[in-house]
Amino acid sequence: MICDLESALLGVRESDAGPSEIDLVLERLLDKGKIIVKKAYADWDRHRAGKRGLHQAGMELIDIPQMQVSGKSRVDIRIAVDAMELCYSKQHLDTFVLISGDGDLTPLVSKLKSNNKHVIGVGSVNSASQILIENCDEYLFFEDVRSQAAAPPKLGEAAEGQVEVFALLVEAIEALMRENQQILWGSVVKQTIQRKHPSFNESRHGYSSFSKMLEEAELAGIIELRKDQKSGSYVVTGFGRS
Repeated sequence: MICDLESALLGVRESDAGPSEIDLVLERLLDKGKIIVKKAYADWDRHRAGKRGLHQAGMELIDIPQMQVSGKSRVDIRIAVDAMELCYSKQHLDTFVLISGDGDLTPLVSKLKSNNKHVIGVGSVNSASQILIENCDEYLFFEDVRSQAAAPPKLGEAAEGQVEVFALLVEAIEALMRENQQILWGSVVKQTIQRKHPSFNESRHGYSSFSKMLEEAELAGIIELRKDQKSGSYVVTGFGRS
């Protein structure tokens, strides 16, 4: 994941968003898979206030001091060089994320795609370059990410002690549905929860197995299950009567 902070901050301002917007984007990207590389590019003398939050998010901060009017192009060049180096040196990386609305990065997107990389762009509806949007394989808008994060999970008849863990379950299922997963295996749901919340363990919530947790969620009307006859594993078929 590569963040062009100057462009990203413009998008945040345009969308009337708060400073936690990048955190919401990281949450949304974890729906898609594990984030291996996280870099943010800026003149950090000008953006000291944002450094702590990005450090806490595990971002590598790449300092590009601004020099007169050439600062923006220097950021673009460094982003392009680093992205292509990653493309060639870490060939197991199959997806690149550019948090930027800058149309000047369109040639980079095309080059990554020509090397068989899936490219996801992130920016604001009002400030992202249309040519950049159209050249990415996917483009996520800050506004959509924020609205999805704001929607409270439907927890049906969950008891007080179950609310926290069932909220994680619903979050993971919604993430998989957004990614158009055709079959929601229970094991894949658990992996998604652990990717977004690495400390998760169902035993800490009083369940002897993840299957038991799924059964309790079904009893509470939160999800619907079926058991695969061949493997004996649970498949989540949808949300329940809640």
